[in-house]
Amino acid sequence: MGRLTGGDPSLLRRINSAVVLHALRAADSPTLTDLVQVTGLSRPTVEGVVEGLIETGLVVEVPAEEGEARRQGRPARRFRFRTEAGHLLGIEIGPHRVAALLSDLGGRVLDTAQRPVDETAPADERLERVRAVVADLLRRTGVPRSSLRAVGAAGPGIVESDGTVRLSTALPGWTGLPLGERLRRSFRCPVLVENDANAAAVAEHWQGAATGSDDIVFVLAGLSPGAGSLIGGRLHRGFGGAAGEIGALHLLGREATPEKLLSTTGEPLHPLDEAQVAAVFAAARDGDTQAREAVDRFIRRLVHDVAALVLALDPELVVIGGWAAGLAGVLEPLRGELARYCLRPPQVVLSQLGEAAVATGALRLALDHVEGELFAVEGTVTGRRGTAAR
Repeated sequence: MGRLTGGDPSLLRRINSAVVLHALRAADSPTLTDLVQVTGLSRPTVEGVVEGLIETGLVVEVPAEEGEARRQGRPARRFRFRTEAGHLLGIEIGPHRVAALLSDLGGRVLDTAQRPVDETAPADERLERVRAVVADLLRRTGVPRSSLRAVGAAGPGIVESDGTVRLSTALPGWTGLPLGERLRRSFRCPVLVENDANAAAVAEHWQGAATGSDDIVFVLAGLSPGAGSLIGGRLHRGFGGAAGEIGALHLLGREATPEKLLSTTGEPLHPLDEAQVAAVFAAARDGDTQAREAVDRFIRRLVHDVAALVLALDPELVVIGGWAAGLAGVLEPLRGELARYCLRPPQVVLSQLGEAAVATGALRLALDHVEGELFAVEGTVTGRRGTAAR
């Protein structure tokens, strides 16, 4: 909106439009009288704003029901926000798959698509998989690319505010990748890029296990665990986007690397991938003593990593997601150890969104951006410095 100045008619129109549109979206087919009461604006102002919003395609008049017209004569005009006036995409770019969610402007998911990708795939191949998944999703739903208002994308690594991946050890060729710029070539709308654990934290706060909490930590418990956190209901990235990188704590020399922790032979696991980890956990469930010891070491490491973040942030809630979310017995060790380490132990629960958490958070990122443009009244959960890649 630029610098605010008194007496700017265009600014006043923008504010009035945002206020009315916000009220329209929050209500069920309100009348002009309803909107006047909710917004505090004059009736001529509300009527003018609504007519302008109808011209933009964001608002439509709701036809009167036949019974209502017969009982009351000419019924009051009613209006609604057109959630179908545009669409949003949320994209997960992971080591083993690319997934996408398509929603309307209300955040209601219309359809999903995903395709596997090899963890050794170079960046260009992974991005081509993203384009293929999106093209398939749009073609299947009949949504034109021009209808997209914003795209959110999330993957592993430290992400700069302009969408550049500053560091990522999980995906080949990802460090230094101008991901926002590369994705922008496929879209004619803003593209917002986020770390996967941060996106998952936002998703759980929006629709998952953390809807009732504003101070949370989401732990993406993979081979190298990461975390995203919300403080006072807003995503906390840190100065350079590296907040929550608990997987680097072993660099302090306090703990061994995952390759050593999960070894059942005394030699580091190589290659360390999810198949190897699954084999170790399966052996532990079958009663293998060395595998059980390896799993215990790995869980203790995870507990220590999470405890460090909990001590620093004092969250109300810790949500565990990622592949470790399905491991039997992961919650009780976490709860017990956090009770030992932390002055005020938080609640610890499993993710309710499962593997959809990252893409759902990316979708919320896109929705926040559009809401900021349309309503421009309140701050958003994912608000960040800098601008979306365009």
